[in-house]
Amino acid sequence: MPSPPKNIVLIGMPGSGKSTVGVLLAKAASLAFVDTDLLIQSHAGESLQSIVDKEGYEALRRVEEEVLCSLDVTGHVIATGGSAVYSERAMQHLKRNSVVVFLDISMANVRQRIGDFSLRGISKRPGQTLDELFAERYRLYARYADRVVSGDHKTQQQVCDEIFRVE
Repeated sequence: MPSPPKNIVLIGMPGSGKSTVGVLLAKAASLAFVDTDLLIQSHAGESLQSIVDKEGYEALRRVEEEVLCSLDVTGHVIATGGSAVYSERAMQHLKRNSVVVFLDISMANVRQRIGDFSLRGISKRPGQTLDELFAERYRLYARYADRVVSGDHKTQQQVCDEIFRVE
């Protein structure tokens, strides 16, 4: 009996293309697609930004960890929230049956793609700048990644094609 297909888990900064590339990958590989930000919103009954505004970034990270650790799927492309890597427990759970791909984009591209990050439901400490957040997360993305694919100067389809080349 063949083993079930692994998942492809996409990690990276907001604006790196996790959701868009994830849909392209899922279509091309005939896999299911799940966006964990949407699962978190459904689970919490409110938007990510609302959770951050009402309860703080720690609350968002707690809900995110709970949702990620309850995810039990195979044969999926999983687009995670940018802060998924803050949970060692969640990342180890995902890595059990997945290839983790870090969609790496420059700070300049993060700024260009996300615009006003105060509206994005980004899990960051009060007063933390986007540059500080980028530096902090970059180390975590690199730590958990099985593969790193640069998204700078590429279309989402080119990023998708590159992921398939390294698989």
